[in-house]
Amino acid sequence: MFTKKPDMPGGEMPKPLAPMPMQSSPSGAMTRPIAVSNASNSSASGGSVASVIGTDLHVIGNLQSKGEIQIEGQVQGDLLASRIVIGPNAKITGGLVADDIVVHGTVQGSIRGLRVTLQSNSRVEGDVFHQSLAIEQGAYFEGKSRRSENPKEQQKAGGVAPTS
Repeated sequence: MFTKKPDMPGGEMPKPLAPMPMQSSPSGAMTRPIAVSNASNSSASGGSVASVIGTDLHVIGNLQSKGEIQIEGQVQGDLLASRIVIGPNAKITGGLVADDIVVHGTVQGSIRGLRVTLQSNSRVEGDVFHQSLAIEQGAYFEGKSRRSENPKEQQKAGGVAPTS
C-alpha cells in the first residue's frame, strides 16, 4: 500500500547490525562482551573525549583504551589506558595500569602508573607502583608503595601487565 523509497544512495536499504554473541559469565548469567575504545591516540591532544562507565553500569571483564577511561560505576576486571579517573562512587576490583591515574573512589587491586593521585575520599587496598605519588589527607591506603622508573613495565604475579 504505502511504500517509501530509501534515502540511501543507489536505492539500497541499510543492512541491520548483527547482534553480538552472548557469553556465559562465571555466575551463569548470559552477557554480551563490552569493548571500550577511544579513537584518539592521546588524551593530551585536547580534543579527545573520555570513555565513561556510568553510575548505573556494572562491568565484569577487562577494559582497554588508548585514551582516557572515567569510571563512575563498578568494574570487576583490569583497566589499561593512557589516563584513568575513578569517580567518588566508583568501585574497582582489579588492577589499573595507566600513565596518569586519579582515584576518588574505591580500588581493590594493584595500581601501576607514572603519576598516581589518591584523593581525600579515596579508598585503595592494594600495592601502588609509581614514578610520582600524591596522597591527600583523608585518603585510605592499605598496601605497599613502590617507586619505579617505569612502573607500567614491571610485572608481578597476579598483577596487570600492559599488552603490546
